[in-house]
Amino acid sequence: MTLWTAVLAAALLCFALKAVGYLIPPRWFEAPAPSRIVDLLTVALLGALVAVQTLGVGQQIVLDARVPALVVAAGLLIVRAPFLVVVVAAALVAALLRLWGLAA
Repeated sequence: MTLWTAVLAAALLCFALKAVGYLIPPRWFEAPAPSRIVDLLTVALLGALVAVQTLGVGQQIVLDARVPALVVAAGLLIVRAPFLVVVVAAALVAALLRLWGLAA
Protein backbone atom coordinates (compact mmCIF):
# COMPACT_ATOMS: atom_id res chain seq x y z
CA MET A 1 0.00 0.00 0.00
CA THR A 2 1.47 3.33 -1.02
CA LEU A 3 1.22 6.51 0.99
CA TRP A 4 -1.34 8.00 -1.39
CA THR A 5 -3.49 4.88 -1.19
CA ALA A 6 -3.48 5.16 2.61
CA VAL A 7 -4.36 8.87 2.44
CA LEU A 8 -7.23 8.25 0.03
CA ALA A 9 -8.52 5.32 2.10
CA ALA A 10 -8.44 7.46 5.26
CA ALA A 11 -10.25 10.28 3.46
CA LEU A 12 -12.95 7.89 2.25
CA LEU A 13 -13.32 6.42 5.73
CA CYS A 14 -13.73 9.91 7.24
CA PHE A 15 -16.29 10.82 4.60
CA ALA A 16 -18.22 7.59 5.27
CA LEU A 17 -18.23 8.21 9.03
CA LYS A 18 -19.50 11.75 8.44
CA ALA A 19 -22.27 10.43 6.19
CA VAL A 20 -23.30 7.83 8.76
CA GLY A 21 -23.54 10.62 11.34
CA TYR A 22 -26.28 12.27 9.28
CA LEU A 23 -28.27 9.03 9.20
CA ILE A 24 -28.51 8.74 13.01
CA PRO A 25 -31.84 10.11 14.28
CA PRO A 26 -31.40 13.45 16.12
CA ARG A 27 -33.53 12.27 19.06
CA TRP A 28 -30.73 9.87 20.02
CA PHE A 29 -28.45 12.82 20.73
CA GLU A 30 -31.07 15.03 22.36
CA ALA A 31 -31.49 12.67 25.29
CA PRO A 32 -29.60 13.72 28.44
CA ALA A 33 -27.27 10.70 28.64
CA PRO A 34 -25.79 10.83 25.10
CA SER A 35 -25.48 14.61 25.29
CA ARG A 36 -23.54 14.37 28.56
CA ILE A 37 -21.34 11.58 27.22
CA VAL A 38 -20.46 13.60 24.12
CA ASP A 39 -19.57 16.63 26.26
CA LEU A 40 -17.39 14.58 28.61
CA LEU A 41 -15.73 12.73 25.74
CA THR A 42 -14.59 16.02 24.24
CA VAL A 43 -13.00 17.10 27.51
CA ALA A 44 -11.34 13.70 28.00
CA LEU A 45 -9.87 13.71 24.49
CA LEU A 46 -8.54 17.24 24.90
CA GLY A 47 -7.01 16.34 28.27
CA ALA A 48 -5.34 13.27 26.76
CA LEU A 49 -3.95 15.36 23.91
CA VAL A 50 -2.47 17.89 26.35
CA ALA A 51 -0.92 15.10 28.45
CA VAL A 52 0.63 13.36 25.43
CA GLN A 53 2.00 16.58 23.97
CA THR A 54 3.39 17.69 27.34
CA LEU A 55 4.93 14.47 28.58
CA GLY A 56 5.58 12.40 25.49
CA VAL A 57 8.63 12.29 23.27
CA GLY A 58 8.43 9.29 20.98
CA GLN A 59 7.80 6.27 23.18
CA GLN A 60 9.17 7.87 26.35
CA ILE A 61 7.80 10.06 29.12
CA VAL A 62 9.99 13.14 29.54
CA LEU A 63 9.77 15.76 32.28
CA ASP A 64 11.20 18.98 30.88
CA ALA A 65 10.33 22.68 30.74
CA ARG A 66 6.87 21.94 29.36
CA VAL A 67 5.62 20.55 32.68
CA PRO A 68 6.19 23.71 34.77
CA ALA A 69 4.86 25.77 31.86
CA LEU A 70 1.69 23.68 31.89
CA VAL A 71 1.35 24.14 35.65
CA VAL A 72 1.66 27.92 35.24
CA ALA A 73 -0.89 27.87 32.42
CA ALA A 74 -3.33 25.80 34.49
CA GLY A 75 -2.96 28.16 37.43
CA LEU A 76 -3.62 31.19 35.28
CA LEU A 77 -6.65 29.51 33.72
CA ILE A 78 -8.02 28.74 37.18
CA VAL A 79 -7.85 32.44 38.10
CA ARG A 80 -9.47 33.23 34.73
CA ALA A 81 -6.59 35.13 33.17
CA PRO A 82 -7.01 36.09 29.49
CA PHE A 83 -5.93 33.32 27.12
CA LEU A 84 -3.18 35.40 25.54
CA VAL A 85 -1.68 36.05 28.98
CA VAL A 86 -1.82 32.31 29.71
CA VAL A 87 0.01 31.42 26.49
CA VAL A 88 2.67 34.12 26.87
CA ALA A 89 3.31 33.28 30.54
CA ALA A 90 3.64 29.56 29.83
CA ALA A 91 5.99 30.21 26.92
CA LEU A 92 8.04 32.59 29.07
CA VAL A 93 8.36 30.03 31.88
CA ALA A 94 9.49 27.31 29.45
CA ALA A 95 11.93 29.65 27.72
CA LEU A 96 13.48 30.88 30.98
CA LEU A 97 13.86 27.35 32.35
CA ARG A 98 15.58 26.27 29.15
CA LEU A 99 17.78 29.39 29.16
CA TRP A 100 18.88 28.74 32.73
CA GLY A 101 19.50 25.07 31.93
CA LEU A 102 17.05 23.81 34.54
CA ALA A 103 15.06 21.79 32.00
CA ALA A 104 16.01 20.42 28.63
